[in-house]
Amino acid sequence: MMVIRPIRQEDLASLYRLAEKTGVGFTSLVADETILQRKIDAATRSFAKESVEKPGDEDYLMVLEDTETGDIVGTTGLLAAVGLEEPFYSYHLGTITHSSRELGVHNMMPTLVLNNDYTGCSEVCSLFLEEGYRHSKNGQLLSKSRFMFLAQFPERFTDKIFAEMRGVSDENGISPLWEGLGRHFFSIDFDRADELTSLGSKQFIAELMPNNPVYVNLLPKEAREVLGHVHKSTVPARRLLEQEGFRYENYVDIFDGGPTIEARVQDIRAVRNSRLCLATIGEPKGAGEGVHYLVSNTKVKDYRCILIQRSTPPGSTMTLTQEEAMHLAITNKEPVCVVELSPHSSR
Repeated sequence: MMVIRPIRQEDLASLYRLAEKTGVGFTSLVADETILQRKIDAATRSFAKESVEKPGDEDYLMVLEDTETGDIVGTTGLLAAVGLEEPFYSYHLGTITHSSRELGVHNMMPTLVLNNDYTGCSEVCSLFLEEGYRHSKNGQLLSKSRFMFLAQFPERFTDKIFAEMRGVSDENGISPLWEGLGRHFFSIDFDRADELTSLGSKQFIAELMPNNPVYVNLLPKEAREVLGHVHKSTVPARRLLEQEGFRYENYVDIFDGGPTIEARVQDIRAVRNSRLCLATIGEPKGAGEGVHYLVSNTKVKDYRCILIQRSTPPGSTMTLTQEEAMHLAITNKEPVCVVELSPHSSR
């Protein structure tokens, strides 16, 4: 069975193995043991907090475990609030109008404006699934399990939440936007800028990036064309978030131009439609057929989420097998949170 759970100290080697496979542009998961250990330490502290008055520096990093092999095959996470210690930068795609009544000219020029608009907002992040497990709805479980945690503990997050999607780069890690814009101001390669950002060093952005609007029409065609577009491997992740209600609001990453998509937590489908019921351990009817459901427990430190299939929808109670209850870390009559995996029950 595939189970979502908080990361543990003993997962460092597995996390490093996954980080080696992410590639350039995946700044939330880099193959550096020191950085990864800090992430594990931060996650351990975050999940250990019994109560939170308001979102802070909490980092809820979770992993997908194959219980048959014990292997860690994916990561997923939530940041409670970004930009509290280091500035969080993005570009906003806006418009400036230039007109001349005398010449009869009226031009609307698209621009990129550097901003910190997402400072203090919660972020969904660190989504990565090992290639050999990209089947059997594992990607959906990995992505949407975060919303079950959001539904249970909304006080730990802000009302608005966003996801910064990986932008376009080629097989050599070359970003058209970086080559057409960033390189002129930083004089370093894209992967080096990416590395500095992942290390938490962002002061160089404020020091070197222009504060004035950048006119998009002055950029090379290759750079203009990737604004707001995702890396080919990120297309499924974007689609899953958009299914849940995330929308693109013209914010893009300053390095590769990848889109930032956002939603109000209460508008996310899995949050809005999730419901609590009591778990009954037994032999469920119609198990393994029908509609897929996300099921999570209601714990923080021992959070668990799994995917099950039932032919009839749950009511005030849900019958789980002994194995399902064990992997959810619950006993008989404990509450669980449940929601349909997809917006359409036939999927």
